[in-house]
Amino acid sequence: MTAETRELYERRLGRYQAAIALEPTDRIPIAAGSNYFAEVYSGNTNQETLYDPAKWLDAEMTFVRDFPETDVLRNNRLWGPQLDAIGLRTYKLPGRDLPSRDQFQFVEREYMMADEYDLLIADPLSFMFERWLPRVLGEYETPGSARSYLAFLKSGMAQGMFTQIMRNRAVQLQEVCGMPQPMTGAFVAPFDVLADTMRGLTGAIMDCFRQPDKVVAACDRLVEEMANFALSTADPLRRYPIFVPTHKACFLSPEQFDRFYWPSFKKVLEILIGAGYKVRAYLEGDWGAHWHHMLELPKGSVVCDIDNQGDIFQAKKDIGHHQCLAGGIQDSEFILGTPEGIRSRVRELCETVGEGGGYIIGGGCNIPYTTKPENYRAMIDAVLEFGVYSPGIAARPKDTAGPIEVDAFDFPKRATPWQVKREELGGSVPGDEDLIRDPWEQLEAMAYAWLWQWTM
Repeated sequence: MTAETRELYERRLGRYQAAIALEPTDRIPIAAGSNYFAEVYSGNTNQETLYDPAKWLDAEMTFVRDFPETDVLRNNRLWGPQLDAIGLRTYKLPGRDLPSRDQFQFVEREYMMADEYDLLIADPLSFMFERWLPRVLGEYETPGSARSYLAFLKSGMAQGMFTQIMRNRAVQLQEVCGMPQPMTGAFVAPFDVLADTMRGLTGAIMDCFRQPDKVVAACDRLVEEMANFALSTADPLRRYPIFVPTHKACFLSPEQFDRFYWPSFKKVLEILIGAGYKVRAYLEGDWGAHWHHMLELPKGSVVCDIDNQGDIFQAKKDIGHHQCLAGGIQDSEFILGTPEGIRSRVRELCETVGEGGGYIIGGGCNIPYTTKPENYRAMIDAVLEFGVYSPGIAARPKDTAGPIEVDAFDFPKRATPWQVKREELGGSVPGDEDLIRDPWEQLEAMAYAWLWQWTM
């Protein structure tokens, strides 16, 4: 990295981190969590972005070149071959199931039966292997078959390939473009695990009435699993927040949210924050009845992306003094609006939601695919005009490196800890035990996290 590029990276990251922490910075960051517009801006199809890592990276670097004022960038998060290898049934992909320029789609079905809560609560891994994985992973539909064994082998190889793709992408964006990430690592709230990929929304809501205690117990049981997955996939240097989309909270009444959603979700958030991380939460739908709960978490610990249905001006009054807010521009304005309209909206946001800091400009949890380029440029120009606090403030990246300590459970989780394997080897080994134990535990932790990624 050249000195100029390093300075650009540190200035962008410092600005982003300062906004999250509600600290002074030079201007409002241009840092949407998901910039789907960047996927198609270069002319790529959505299929090419999901299946061709070189074209995906080229698209991002083209976007950064043309919009250098952007402070962080994330567009795609999936690699088609990895999903194909295991036959994941929860996504329809462009070019495979849909036209090549369509967006990927989530497929919600009942992959867990109403009478299976006890097994999930008692033994999550047995539940995963015996019930859930054969239903959600098509290539594992017949456990014990040659095809199922090969599917797991291929998927493990694909995981390693995708890790390298993501590493190369991050290095190129950082070293060549000076571009940070908006978040690294992810999880979903325990209730969303049930209502997304297990019971589905209909099943989960019915269960809230028919067997509410088991829903609560299952959510509590999933706290460690989600915290472990989040920490296992997070930035080890803790530069970037951990990502959490909140899919089903907007469908719950305040009473249901307080009983079924928030307690277990809060526990996961507290574990991650306690380990030194910030969290970027997409408050999907209208969270107006729920977002006061963000006041229960440490100040400056969560970026709250306000969706199109939410009132970001009310959010500023309710929680903007305690947590960073992001968003404010409707998708319809990006897609159908005019540069003049965008300029007027950005000015209003800068003068209200942006007052005093703790604000990140963007759309409702994303910049949509079909954004007009002139409207994105108008947003940038308006921020540079109306969103400047003090040009003399040069926020620098925070020193967040160090060991990750987790008090709530033994992190990282493993199916077969080294102590068990050592006993199987006779209780001791004649050589250097560390040389055997360390890779064993690393592979165990990676495999354990791999199992839970399919809940996303």
